[in-house]
Amino acid sequence: MAGRQQEGPSDPEERARAICLRLLTGTPRTRGQLATALRKRDIPDDVAEAVLSRFEDVGLIDDAAFADAWVESRHHGRGLARRALARELRNKGVDSELIDDAMERLDPEQEERTARALVERKLRTTRGLDRDRRLRRLAGMLARKGYSEGLALRVVREALEAEGEDVEEYLPHGTD
Repeated sequence: MAGRQQEGPSDPEERARAICLRLLTGTPRTRGQLATALRKRDIPDDVAEAVLSRFEDVGLIDDAAFADAWVESRHHGRGLARRALARELRNKGVDSELIDDAMERLDPEQEERTARALVERKLRTTRGLDRDRRLRRLAGMLARKGYSEGLALRVVREALEAEGEDVEEYLPHGTD
């Protein structure tokens, strides 16, 4: 009976480097993502730490740059708000301090403009629906993208009022 052959290098450090390089090819990864991948492949923690630190030293891993690029891309591409972006970065293992730094670069006025643009696009698809359903769909869409309830309601109210909908009794004015 033949024994199972091991793929790739047998030295744990060489294996860790090979795993990291393969994972970094094509898409940036966070240190946390790479650490998780190494753990799943049974790379000893001390070896993983040494390899990840070396990759950081030479600039192959840069969680701060990753967080900045992620925020820029996901906000402009998908319209995600701070809360959703921070949650995604936490899930990718980015340090909370780096997340805070990346969030500071997202201008609150830009975030509101993005929310307005999202509502404008969705507004067209809700025409013909009753007022309550429009309110729920528009505010729900913004909530799923991480916008605060106050901002979502204000932006939706203003968009519906601009269309001539009477929303006074349904949405509070001073919410944020």
